[in-house]
Amino acid sequence: MIRVVAIDDEPLAIRQLGMYIGKIPFLELIAACSSAAAARPFVGQADILYVDINMPDLSGLDFVRSLENPPLVVFTTAYSEYALEGFKVHAADYLLKPFSFQEFEASALLLRDRIEASRPRPEPEALTFKVDYKAVRVELARIRYVESMSEYLKIWLRGEPAPLVVLYSLKRLAEQLPEDRFLRIHRSYLVNLSEIREYTRSSVTLDGGLTLPVGDLYRPAFAAVFSGK
Repeated sequence: MIRVVAIDDEPLAIRQLGMYIGKIPFLELIAACSSAAAARPFVGQADILYVDINMPDLSGLDFVRSLENPPLVVFTTAYSEYALEGFKVHAADYLLKPFSFQEFEASALLLRDRIEASRPRPEPEALTFKVDYKAVRVELARIRYVESMSEYLKIWLRGEPAPLVVLYSLKRLAEQLPEDRFLRIHRSYLVNLSEIREYTRSSVTLDGGLTLPVGDLYRPAFAAVFSGK
């Protein structure tokens, strides 16, 4: 859920804003305040502030300027001349009263995309591949190394005598795997770093004594990973 604080000194406006927020399933109204002072205790809990600009005690602009680390701010006002000032304080959006629910919803969808893009994504613990018309789930921790064969990959897993052969790109797989756990060392090889027991500038030796080459193109990235080890 995206947590929202609404600030407006007009009772009708704050009621309508609350109704709009209630219609958006991914928004949660945690406070509806009639003044900036009343809203201040809730700012640290909010992902979005909806702030009226023209308020008697402290204007919305001055309130946002006073915040050290404000969340996303959407200014709401009946006066279009405030728009430029709003964007000078890095407002995420500007809604001119009276705005419709459709306008509010369109703005909220854009803000949701922005917030989701900024949130860290958890690393996957497994990937699913199609093998012989079946979906096979592969735990990342079990991958020892991956070998490319043209359009196919051999995925060598701990405890398995034969590899899993899948139609997949090594480049695509490398982009999906956590960078701190896996490293592409050659145009044909990608390894689980925890499997490496010995290494030189031009090769790595895995558990069991298997040696794989480090390609010239991948040596700088390889050296950067192992320079502190």
